[in-house]
Amino acid sequence: MNNIKKTLDFLLSAFENANNEFFNKYPEEKQYRLDHTMRVANLGKKIAENEGLDVEGMVIGCLLHDISYIKPFNNEEDWKNHGREAAKLSKMFVNSLDLNEATKRDILYGIAIHVDDEADYDGERTLFAETIGECDNIDRFDKFRLYESLKEIDLKSMTLIEQISFCENKIKRLNSLKTTYTFKTATSNKLWNENLDYQINYFSLLQSQLNSSNPDLLLI
Repeated sequence: MNNIKKTLDFLLSAFENANNEFFNKYPEEKQYRLDHTMRVANLGKKIAENEGLDVEGMVIGCLLHDISYIKPFNNEEDWKNHGREAAKLSKMFVNSLDLNEATKRDILYGIAIHVDDEADYDGERTLFAETIGECDNIDRFDKFRLYESLKEIDLKSMTLIEQISFCENKIKRLNSLKTTYTFKTATSNKLWNENLDYQINYFSLLQSQLNSSNPDLLLI
């Protein structure tokens, strides 16, 4: 059994046997977390192939980056620590794989820093390690998360003014992200900016449509 198959089995078993009341109450959230993980792993595979990084190691790191979700988060601090917790939960498994020691270190350090760019131990901030977090962020601003954000704020329940204001603020934030973050590889930077541009275009078009809902525009 190869390392990626072993990792998939380890991950799926961990989620299947998770003692997490939140997942028990909201099984769709458990499925979302697994779907997100697979998308991040596929992004990692693509970026590693294009950039000459260790493809096997990248896929493994991306598959394990959110394994700490099997445990409940009781507060914001728990969520903030979930990268470091995921590294701890993965450490024994990763060290059992048939990988060189440098790759194992990169995988675990990349998992640890992927949330807030901080680890609770000294490690090397390699291109490989930083790419794990970049894959996570790319998926977080892709099409499904656009749907998730609209669902979360319940756009339909807002007044027209609130809807337009939401779009304005969203566009400002997305444009700010374009100037704030430059990713480490050409491939990840391209994918990141494509996602931001897609959302900026979507919310710009939505704002335009919402503006045309104003009856005052009909008064000549």
